Amino acid sequence: MPDPKQMSGIPRPVDDLPAGTVSVRMIRGQLSNNLIGQPVQMQGGGKTLTEKTDENGRAEFKGIPPGTPVKASADVDGEHLESQEFPFPSQGGIRLMLVATDKAAAAKPAVTGTVTIGGQSRIVIEPGDENLRVYYLLSIENGSSSPVNTSKPFAFDMPKEGVGTTLLQGSSPKASVSGIHVLVQGPFPPGGTFVQVACEVPTSTDSYAITAKFPAQVEQLAVVVKKLGDTKLSSPAIARQQDLSEEGETYIAAAGGPVPPDQPIELTLSGLPYHSVAPRWTALGIAFAIIALGAWTASRPVAVKPTQAAERTRLMARREKLLNELVRVEREHRSGRLDAARHTERREELIRALEPVYASLDDSTALPETHEPRRVRPSQPERDAAALGSSANA
Repeated sequence: MPDPKQMSGIPRPVDDLPAGTVSVRMIRGQLSNNLIGQPVQMQGGGKTLTEKTDENGRAEFKGIPPGTPVKASADVDGEHLESQEFPFPSQGGIRLMLVATDKAAAAKPAVTGTVTIGGQSRIVIEPGDENLRVYYLLSIENGSSSPVNTSKPFAFDMPKEGVGTTLLQGSSPKASVSGIHVLVQGPFPPGGTFVQVACEVPTSTDSYAITAKFPAQVEQLAVVVKKLGDTKLSSPAIARQQDLSEEGETYIAAAGGPVPPDQPIELTLSGLPYHSVAPRWTALGIAFAIIALGAWTASRPVAVKPTQAAERTRLMARREKLLNELVRVEREHRSGRLDAARHTERREELIRALEPVYASLDDSTALPETHEPRRVRPSQPERDAAALGSSANA
């Protein structure tokens, strides 16, 4: 039996009510515990209607202009309950339920027992550019009428390469994270305890395998994967799957049967979008090597005439400016702010401009009194760098 708290405040269109009618049911804790004579407010359009619940725990509302944004609310023993906002119906009706906490049941002493991961739970995966966003959205169900302590801590791990593990809004305060480790403290109250966790997993290939393992039985495995390009999902735990479209996006919806406690759930994704980082690091490595070479050159002592010194200073300043511009271009390309075509064009311009500067600095006839050893002109390495850059952009 699902926890009624999960359904509290959610409007549900129906066709068994007169047109333009909203029925609000009030219960305390369980479906069998109707609240009779409970005032309920319907707010919208600048006014508030109040009705009391009947012997079935229901209050009905009519007479609000169709399409007016409204929401239902009630206060029970100091607990404020409120529905989602929704448009008042023009055709058919709306049913919703407001569920007050059963404080008497919550006050019962905890007993040792078991919990399950309810059928509303699911694993959601969203591929991105060289990463996966992984969500575990869990409803931990206690089907008894008393709080339950499990025989061992309720703990599980996010994917081992995951970073930035975070509890999402709506998660129980009993949950905490440390690295990829998630711990949910008992006791678990009757009904559902919600734990929603997310992390990001860096990827460097077009496939990735996730292993999920939970300390309680999964009543029904459900996996949702956002589909980008040729993304595919495979798993021995999946019995069926299909592609679904929603708001212009395509998703793989997959389902399987129950999964026993501590049994690994293997999920393999293939056809993921990715870009090899090797060409980028090669290009940046070349750029930083050129900078290091320039720094080494600048640190060598020279003895030149004043006019030669001025010319050398000008050439060195020109060299440093071009090198800094080359590094900036590489960084902008790596971060995606500079497209491939413009990156290639600008990089080649800078390398062409650097070659005569290096040639002049190394030309012993231009600076006859320098005490620096003559070095091989770097034009060939620069042409190699240009070729590597072109390959990376291709």
